[in-house]
Amino acid sequence: MLRNIFTTFVNCFKIPELKSRILFTLALLAVARVIAYVPIPGVDAAGLAAWEGSRAQGAAGVLGMYNRFAGGAYLNCAIGALGIMPYVSSSIILQMLGAVFPRLSKLAREEGGRAKIVQYGRYLTIPLCIAQGTYFANSYLHPQRSGTFQGYPGQLVIMDNHLLYFIIAVTCMTTAALLLMWLGEQITERGIGNGVSLIITVGIVAGLPYAGNDAFKMFFGPDSQYHLLGTGLVLVALLIGVIAGIIAITQAQRKVPVQYASRMVGRKMYQGGTNYLPLQVNQSNVMPIIFASSILMFPSPVCNWLALNAPPFMRTYFQQLAIQLNYGSALYLAVFALLILFFSYFWVAIQFNEIQIADDLKKNGGYIPGVRPGQSTSDYLHKSMSRLTLAGAFFLVVIAVIPIVLYKQMDISQNISQFFGGTSILIAVGVLLNTMRQVESHLMMRHYDGFLKKGRVRGRF
Repeated sequence: MLRNIFTTFVNCFKIPELKSRILFTLALLAVARVIAYVPIPGVDAAGLAAWEGSRAQGAAGVLGMYNRFAGGAYLNCAIGALGIMPYVSSSIILQMLGAVFPRLSKLAREEGGRAKIVQYGRYLTIPLCIAQGTYFANSYLHPQRSGTFQGYPGQLVIMDNHLLYFIIAVTCMTTAALLLMWLGEQITERGIGNGVSLIITVGIVAGLPYAGNDAFKMFFGPDSQYHLLGTGLVLVALLIGVIAGIIAITQAQRKVPVQYASRMVGRKMYQGGTNYLPLQVNQSNVMPIIFASSILMFPSPVCNWLALNAPPFMRTYFQQLAIQLNYGSALYLAVFALLILFFSYFWVAIQFNEIQIADDLKKNGGYIPGVRPGQSTSDYLHKSMSRLTLAGAFFLVVIAVIPIVLYKQMDISQNISQFFGGTSILIAVGVLLNTMRQVESHLMMRHYDGFLKKGRVRGRF
């Protein structure tokens, strides 16, 4: 099998078009990685590089997730600290607005409307970059507010004129984020795979050296708490099981048979046939985890603020609530799981329109065997999708909770635990599978084998 995979990679460079696309993609991804290391002007980059505490400990919660998506640029105080997430956030906002404003949803289905939606996303990215850049610039100026750089010996910002620093920092971070957006679009158009997703994935994979270093210290360092070989084997088995489960659930779908009757359109006769309507088990992908993590970022700081400013008889209550809502606590995990379940159904509700699908089937002469067209078809699809969403949501809960438990309960470095589940591994596996599909399509068109000897991976197409 390994020999066949190696042969497949060699075949990729035998096709001139595929070779140029791969090299073009790698070159732009290299530029994206450089952006994650160029420091913001006015920041003590040399002192930060000498201080290894931030890189060793990482950042927890949403800031930690954001730093992983940006490839460590936030902890590097780099111009690419925003990463490509403002562009992703603008796309998500427009998708959600499409469920609220029918005109926007209709525009997305019209010819040329998709290009307009993308253009709106670019415009919306700019104010998001300015807002997030201002927050990040302030966190570098006052690290005690974010808590990420606590213990740093000295000031991160060495520029005396703070207003000038804010202008330069926000401008640099906004420009870098827009450059990453452009690089992602160029990769999608002229490279291989989805550019935006590949940039995020490369940023996630960039954390592997830190994870490897922490793993070595965990088992062989002077302060090692894990000397047993069995512990390492259990972690490896867990990692393999998590990746296998993610691949299985990501590819899992229910194929609903659809029968088309013969029909006459004008003078042309269209023959009937049987097709399938694929219903994804994990239709919402990583979005519920991202939404849930974003919301849970606020309760604990708000409770801490109320504990200082509320009436005296209420302060103890808010202090206890803040402790119970800390990252990794039992209450945090319970609320986290409930929010993932809720947002799984919420995202499917705005993305999967069973009424429109039922109407389209009826207009094209299609029907599900044993189900009447129209409202009955819509009810059938709604019931089927609800059951699949429940299974996918429980899977997301397990995947999201595993790294938190490893980090908080088993005292495993966050650099290591992030690869045992959560958004990082979900995105990485999904993007790699999508890229493999595109590479295989180029190989199959030119009569080369895919990554497996028998061609396609079962369930991939």
